[in-house]
Amino acid sequence: MNKNILFSAIMAVVLFSGCAHEFNQVYKSTDYLYKYEFAKECFANGKYMQAGTLLQDVVTMQKGTNRAEESLYMLAMSEFCDKDYESAALTFKKYFKTYPKGIYAEMAAFHIGESLYMSTPEPRLDQTETVNAIAAYQDYLDIFPDAKLKGKAQERIYELQDKLVKKELYSAQLYYNLGTYFGNCTSGGSNYEACIVTAQNAIKDFPYTNMREDFALLIMKSKYELAQQSVEEKKLERYRDAEDECYGFINEYPESKNKALAEKYINSCKKVTKGMDI
Repeated sequence: MNKNILFSAIMAVVLFSGCAHEFNQVYKSTDYLYKYEFAKECFANGKYMQAGTLLQDVVTMQKGTNRAEESLYMLAMSEFCDKDYESAALTFKKYFKTYPKGIYAEMAAFHIGESLYMSTPEPRLDQTETVNAIAAYQDYLDIFPDAKLKGKAQERIYELQDKLVKKELYSAQLYYNLGTYFGNCTSGGSNYEACIVTAQNAIKDFPYTNMREDFALLIMKSKYELAQQSVEEKKLERYRDAEDECYGFINEYPESKNKALAEKYINSCKKVTKGMDI
């Protein structure tokens, strides 16, 4: 091994051992002002885990002092920067509840939303955290209408709402794909009906979504498939409903790439309803 590389490696081990030894000494110390100052130094140098570990003790022991507020906020930021978002959200909430008019109140309120935002899962999974993050950002905007990060919070809300819309789109698409499978329809109804209801509710709840056409397409396709699968006494009504849906789709999306499919469905519906009207 190159002597220079070996020397560098040895020095790194020595320095690390020295740093670890110093941290352990500080951690075991009962001088909480010393811990507080050392924690600030760790935070400034990006050693967030070490800062957070020390601040856990400092926050408890500094209650009632002029360092308590900063210690609690710095603990929350240490957890956030260390990517422990669940703990960070709780600590930011604790800070805001304890110091609603504090120096860092506005930033703490924003970071409650940020911590929850960073914890949100991909759209196919449960979106409880997404709903909670939206609520946190909205609280931030309500409490601080002229907030410094107002634009960022609004962007986050739109992004998270899109995630909720995608969740509904995936659910509607799943119902459509299940089609005539009845294993999951324990309470009656059909997957096509479930797809229609899910898609219609999504359009109602998110009227300005850019995925509106995707939902409309699923509604149209599901109504046509539902008509085809219907018992005789319901066929005429459902084919007419499907035909109306197709005309509505063409009127709303005249340039859609699925216009030809809608026209195909209309012709098919007309053949069935014409024969049944005779």
